[in-house]
Amino acid sequence: MDDDGLPPLREVIATHGLAARKSLGQNFLFDLNLTRRIARAAGKLEGYTIVEIGPGPGGLTRALLMEGATKVIAVERDERTLPALAEIQAAYPGRLEVINADALEVDWATIIKGPAKIVANLPYNVATALLVGWLTPKEWPPWFSSLTLMFQKEVAMRIAAKAGDDAYGRLSILSQWRCEATKMFDVNRSAFTPPPKITSSIVHLVPRAVCEPPCKMELLERITAAGFGQRRKMLRSSLKGVFPNPEAVLEPLGIDPTTRAEQVSVADFARLAMVLDT
Repeated sequence: MDDDGLPPLREVIATHGLAARKSLGQNFLFDLNLTRRIARAAGKLEGYTIVEIGPGPGGLTRALLMEGATKVIAVERDERTLPALAEIQAAYPGRLEVINADALEVDWATIIKGPAKIVANLPYNVATALLVGWLTPKEWPPWFSSLTLMFQKEVAMRIAAKAGDDAYGRLSILSQWRCEATKMFDVNRSAFTPPPKITSSIVHLVPRAVCEPPCKMELLERITAAGFGQRRKMLRSSLKGVFPNPEAVLEPLGIDPTTRAEQVSVADFARLAMVLDT
């Protein structure tokens, strides 16, 4: 037994005949010390509903409950894992709700009531799509107060990268315009079953109450798509599809027309998006 009174996760896997499926982007975490560290990275859990995506056999789910989450809503599309999750429900009466669904199709606003955080070891094949969905709702600030998520390390680096970094790009700008984004720590591939080919990383994002400069999301996406669609070109060339005369827009903003997109700050991209709105 682990210290929550439930069997060790390896035993749970064996009992229920669970094997991680590549088609679902699954990699299971067995180390409860590690999953508890991930849970603690989300900050205070008491008083919050915690949304978890892809709990699998429940390693992180158990950690979230052990670390004090008032309630966990676990969204899992793999029906094979439901009996294992039901055992956790029985051990934590009234604190775990399991929704058998595709997280990309969930209408969160109808499910979540009160303060909420998202904490998840995201399935690799939908991780970026889920993040973009959470960062681009019609209403902002959003329904969650923070995101603590595991990604492939290269994706985590893109989220937290600063202008001038090799990893800096469209995902960096979207994430950092909407949130304070911090890469917390790496998780070695050996922590997973089966071990993925890459290292993973935990990223913590806290939504900004007001996104500054205050541009429209769709225009920011249009500007960054143009800039990074031809990232080796200077802005005076890459932005021609957006502005008839890019230099006439860039120079008044103090942005060098000969610079490239990866050198332009989040704030400057937002200022360019504001020009598009005039």
